[in-house]
Order: sequence, then C-alpha cells, then structure tokens
Amino acid sequence: MSTTARTTATPAASSPAAKTAKKAPAAKSAARPATKAPAARAPRTPARTTGTKTKAGIESLPVRPGEDPWTAEEIAEVEADLRAEVDRLRADVVSADQALGDLLRDAGTGAGDDQADTSSKNFEREHEMSIANNARDMLVQSERALARIAAGTYGVCESCGEGVGKARLQVFPRATLCKDCKEKQERR
Repeated sequence: MSTTARTTATPAASSPAAKTAKKAPAAKSAARPATKAPAARAPRTPARTTGTKTKAGIESLPVRPGEDPWTAEEIAEVEADLRAEVDRLRADVVSADQALGDLLRDAGTGAGDDQADTSSKNFEREHEMSIANNARDMLVQSERALARIAAGTYGVCESCGEGVGKARLQVFPRATLCKDCKEKQERR
C-alpha cells in the first residue's frame, strides 16, 4: 500500500460513521438482559450443617431439622462401614464373575439336554448374571458415597439440595436422595 493510500484510508476510518459502526455492537449487547430469570421454585430452607471437621477437611455435613449434628466419630464409623462394604462387594463381584464364567463354559456342552435341562441352565445363568450386576451396582454406590464423604457433599440430596438426613444415612449410607425426593422418584 502506498503512502497516499494510507493517508486516504486513515481519515475514512476515523470518520463519524466508522466510529458509530464500531460502537454498534456494544450498544446491541447492552440491550440484552444480563441474566435469565430464574425458574419459579418454592422457597426452601437450607439444610443445617455441622461444625465438625474430618481428616478430609470436611467442615460441615448437612442434617435435617431436629437432628443432632454429625460428630467426627459418626462420620468415621460410616466411612469404615462403607469401606468394609466395598471390600465385601469386590469379593462378591469376583466370585459371581467366576461362577458366571463356569456357567458359560459349561453351556456349550449341552448336547443331548432336554428342554427342562436347557431351561434350568438358562435360569441359573441369568440368576448369576443378576447377582453379579447387583453387586456391581452396590459397589459403585458405595464407592460414590466414599467419594462424597471425601468431597464434603455427603448427605446432600442430589435432587433438591437439602439434607438427606442423618438417621437415613446411618441406616442406608449409600442414600443420595432425601425421603421426599425418593418418594417422588418411586411414584413415577
């Protein structure tokens, strides 16, 4: 580009029309609302939290109204129970996988079996598959509960964000939903 072309191009870029073209996108963004309106939702009171601290650095775990706060001993007991459950479930999964492998290996030698024998083998194989899948699901739930304890989100309902309930978690430590949300889920 020559020097004459630069000098003629510069005044055009600084003309009032060019300045308004540069400002137009900024004016356009100001016309948009900053955020969307939140969805209408019934106000909820937040779950009360405890002031205990565990080795993972958890400062508070939610409890339902009327429940005592979690103590470090109670959290340690739940964590120990979950770890024992994880160990037991891992052994169950290995055992069920071995039993299922044996059934699948023996399934090929069914020559000459009548319909009752074949049906019995199919039922036994499906039963072992069901046991193995159930053990895997419970193992995942238990490991997830341990991860939630470590992350400090143990006891928070995954649906509404309120406390699941200390009594509920002491009976069923893998619970991820409060009683109300679980009832809603079961009604569907």
